[in-house]
Parts: sequence; structure tokens; C-alpha cells
Amino acid sequence: MRAIWKGAVSFGLVSIAVKLYSATEEKDIRFHQVHREDGGRIRYKRTCQVCGEEVSYDDIAKGYDIGGGEMVILTDSDFADLPLSTSHAIDVLEFVPAEQVDPILYNKAYFLEPEGTATKPYLLLRDALTDSERVAIVKVALRQREQLATLRVREGVLLLNTMLWPDEIRKPDFGFLDEDLKARPPELAMATSLIDSMAGDFHPDEFTDDYRAALQEVIDAKVEGREVVQPEEVEEAPAAAVDLMAALKASVERARAARGEAPAGGAGEPTPITSARSAQQKAAKAPAKKAAAKKAAPKKAEAAKKTEGTKKAAAKVEKKATTKKAAPKKAPRKTA
Repeated sequence: MRAIWKGAVSFGLVSIAVKLYSATEEKDIRFHQVHREDGGRIRYKRTCQVCGEEVSYDDIAKGYDIGGGEMVILTDSDFADLPLSTSHAIDVLEFVPAEQVDPILYNKAYFLEPEGTATKPYLLLRDALTDSERVAIVKVALRQREQLATLRVREGVLLLNTMLWPDEIRKPDFGFLDEDLKARPPELAMATSLIDSMAGDFHPDEFTDDYRAALQEVIDAKVEGREVVQPEEVEEAPAAAVDLMAALKASVERARAARGEAPAGGAGEPTPITSARSAQQKAAKAPAKKAAAKKAAPKKAEAAKKTEGTKKAAAKVEKKATTKKAAPKKAPRKTA
């Protein structure tokens, strides 16, 4: 890496000489505009819209449009007296809890390396920041502009994060914020279940720029003169579901399947929605069973009475039949 800036971190009476390095780099594949026929680079001339002549860099100044076709022209001397335009100091203003800094304020990141004999105070500041769990709010002038920044520790190195000024953050102004719309409890429970089913630890190395990799393959194929293989078509995203609950439930099941877990309706753990529904169904079935039992009781009693009456009737018939069989036969009359 090549240092892009040299200066000193100062807090209290302590001064730490440091070098500044860009902590990030863009991996975008860049292209030049060229002539399709012969591949020649396309150049643009700096021409004046008033006189039409080509203008050299020495004759170019900065202009601020004040509207109505009027322009205020600023020269190098106008910028010379601005505060901290050439200062090489990182002034610590205060130390604050890291969680109080909204990530939306962060802009660019730079590594700080101790220079010369500044290693010991550098390590002292690093360890103090780690122990206190705070970040330093600083001001620094980079590229002729004063910027707000933070100093924090990352992998044993001081990291300078330039920040946007508060008035550079836009306020969200959307119509739905004024509407009285709230998610229903079942929908919220299902969405929470979906979040839980997709929860994990963030490992940035697991994510890659697939578009850039595919584009690099195309370029390599052109260089090697081989046939360009078309990548497999990506599965189209499903259409927006009308039923929010159905979409949430399907998303939960899909996330469970991707993790190799049992579906919510199977041996896996029930979701908040299925648990609530099961409880409601059990509660509804209980009164119905009691009512059915009450209705069945009179019917059973009536049937028992009929059965008892039938048995008594059968017993009478059987008794009569037995009496007839047991009666003695009359003796025959004698004739003279």
C-alpha cells in the first residue's frame, strides 16, 4: 500500500505521527469509450461554450452558479485563506460510545500507521480505545476540505472513518409515514418467525460479486479467443403475493427447508401462528364434546327403558309357553 497523507493525531498534549492509507478499494471493472471500428480511445476536448475555443488546464477556474445565468468565479487565492485547508493534524474533539454513531454517517475508511518513534503512543491510544469501548470524534483536513471523522480500532490498527456532516443526511419524506397502518399481530408473529428461521452470524467472506465474476469470464474469453459460455439462467423471483400471511408462511417454510429443518406442520417446532391456531381449535372442540355427551345421555336412558320392556315381554311369552307344555293330558272315557 502507498501512503496518501501524512500528519499527526493529537489528543491533549499527546501527538502521534501517522501515515494514512486507503482501507478499501473498488473492484468494479472499468471500461474506456472506444471507436467500435478500430478500438481507438475517445477523447474529449475542453471547449468554452461562449467563444468555442479549446481551454488549457491553466486557464480553468472554479465557478459557482448563482442562478439567472450569472456565475461567480473563484481563483486559487480565494481558497488560500480558508481554515485548515492545508493542515496535517487529526484533532480529537471527544470520546463517545461507539453505538451512538449512526452508521449512515460513515463515508470512507483509512488505516493509520505509526511513523518513526510514534509506535508507543500509537499503541497506547489503540489499547485505551479498546478498553473504554469508545470511539474518538475528530476533525481532519483531507483533499483541501475539513471533514468530521471517527477513530476506532479494527484488527489491532487505528481506523479513520470520515463522516458526512449531519446536514448532509436527507430526511425521509414518504406518504406512507403519515398513514395509520399497522401490521396485524398474526402477520407480525409470522414475520418474526421468518426472521428467526433465517437468523445467523455475519461472515462477509461468504458473499461474492457474481456479476463481476461473470463479466470477468466474458473478458477472459475474449482475450483467449474462445467461445463465450452463457451463464445459467437465474430463477425468476416469485410474483408479489396478494395474501401477506401466505407469503410469510411460505417464506418461513422455504427458509426451514434450506436449513434442512422439518416443516412447521411436521416434526419440527410449531410456529407462533400454528400454536395459536391449535389452542383455538382445542378450545372450540371441548364445549362441542360436552354438548354431545349431554344430548347422548337422554337417548341412552330411553334406549335402556325400551330394552328392559322388551325383555319383560319376552319373559311373559316364555312363561305362558312353558305352562301349556306342563298341563296333564285328560283320560279317555270308558264305553259300555
